[in-house]
Amino acid sequence: MPRLIYTLLLLLAAPIVWLWLLSRGRGGAAAWQPWAAERFGRFPQPWDGRQPVWVHAVSVGEVRAAKSLIQALALKGETVILTHLTPTGRAEGQRILTDEIRRGQVWQQWAPYDFQGSMRRFWQHFNPRLVILIEREVWPNLVHVAREQSAPIVLASARLSEKSLKQARWIDRLFGGLLHDTYQGITVALAQSDADAQRLFDAGVAQVQVCGNLKFDMQLPHVAVQAGQHWRQRLARPVVAIASTREGEDKPMVNQIKAYLEASHGAKPLFLLIPRHPQRFNEAARLLDGASCRYARWSVLRDDPASDEHLKAIDVVLGDTMGEMPFFYGAADIAVVGGSFERHGGQNFIEACAIGTPVIVGPHTYNFADAVASANQAGAIVQVQSPEQAFEQVKQWLVSPEAAQHVGSQGKSWVINHLGATERMMQAIVELEGGVSETSASAHEQRQQ
Repeated sequence: MPRLIYTLLLLLAAPIVWLWLLSRGRGGAAAWQPWAAERFGRFPQPWDGRQPVWVHAVSVGEVRAAKSLIQALALKGETVILTHLTPTGRAEGQRILTDEIRRGQVWQQWAPYDFQGSMRRFWQHFNPRLVILIEREVWPNLVHVAREQSAPIVLASARLSEKSLKQARWIDRLFGGLLHDTYQGITVALAQSDADAQRLFDAGVAQVQVCGNLKFDMQLPHVAVQAGQHWRQRLARPVVAIASTREGEDKPMVNQIKAYLEASHGAKPLFLLIPRHPQRFNEAARLLDGASCRYARWSVLRDDPASDEHLKAIDVVLGDTMGEMPFFYGAADIAVVGGSFERHGGQNFIEACAIGTPVIVGPHTYNFADAVASANQAGAIVQVQSPEQAFEQVKQWLVSPEAAQHVGSQGKSWVINHLGATERMMQAIVELEGGVSETSASAHEQRQQ
C-alpha cells in the first residue's frame, strides 16, 4: 500500500514537473526529453539478449564518480547500460566514456520514470542481471522490480547524510515505512565512510561495507589540466576560480569580486566564475553586467586566437561551458568551491585537491561531510563561513602564495591516501555475484531433489 500511494503521487506530480521543464531555459524540455519513449521503458529496437549490468548515475557528479567503476566493469567484459535523469549527466557520460560507447561496452539511455509499468518494461527489454546505483539513487519501484527479478542491487559509493536519514524517517512515518522497505531491498551498500555505513544500516540496509568514495579515484584528463597550467603561465597573473556555484551564490560572489577589484591597487587577479548548471550562465552574465565588471565569456575566448590580449583588459572570465573543470582547476592558483555557501550540501572539491590546487569551501557541506572533516584534519582545505571570509582567505593567499601552496600540497597527498575505492568495490561485486551464483545453484539442486 505505501508503494502504491507513492506511485499515485508520482503520477499526479509528473505533469507539474513536465510543465516546469517547459519553462526552463537553455534547452528546457527539448534537452530533458521528458516524454522520450525510453523514459517510459519503451524501446523501438530489440536488445541482443546479453544480460547487462545496469548502472544508474543521475547527473554530472555521479557520472564522473562512476567512470572508474564503469571502465573496470568494461575491462571485465561486461556490457553496461548507463542511465541518467539529466541532460548534463547524459552529455558528460557521452564525453568521458566515448571509447567504451564506441566499442559497444556502454549503452546510454534515459532512466525510466519510477512508475511500476516503466520499470517493468525496462526490465523486460534489457533483463539486467545486476543493478548498481551510484551514491544515493534509491527508488521504491526500481528496487521492487529488481527484487521481483531476483537481481542483486548494489548501492555503490553510497552516502546518506544525517539530514537525509531524518527525511527518510519522516517519509516512513507518513507513508508507512516506504523508504525503510526500499532500503531493505538493497542487497549491499558499499559506503563511503563508517558514518555513512551506520546511517545506511539504520535506514534499513542489512549488508553494508565501507569501500570509500569513488570520487577519489577520478582520473582527471592530464591534457586538459596541463593546458590549464600552460594558459595560466601565459597570463602572468594569479587566477582565482569560483567554481560550481549554485542558486543564490553567484550574486554574493560577484559582489565580493567587485569589492575586491575596487579596493585593489596594482596587479589584479583574474577571476573565473563558473556556475554549476548551464541554465544559470545567462543569469551570471546579467549579475556581472549589473556590477559593471569587465568580463568575457569563456565560450568566446577559448576559440579566439587573440584571447591572450583580450584577457589583459578584463577581470572576470565567465565559465559558460560544460566539461572543462579540469582545465579551470589546472589554471587556478586558488579554488573557491561553491554549492557550500548556500544550503546545497556542497560540490565536489576533491578534483581540485587532486591537482594540488588550494581549496576553500563554505559551511554547508553535508553531502561531503566525512570528506570535508577528513580534509580539514589533514590541512588539505580551508573551510569558511561566508563569501566574505572566503575572499579574506583569497587575499591572504595572494599575498602569501607559499601558504596556499602548502595547502594545495596537503590536498594532493590527502587524495593519494584515499585511492582504491574502485578496486575494493569491484572485489565486493565479484564476491556478491559469487554468493548469488552459489545460492541459485543450491536452490536449483533443492528443486531437483
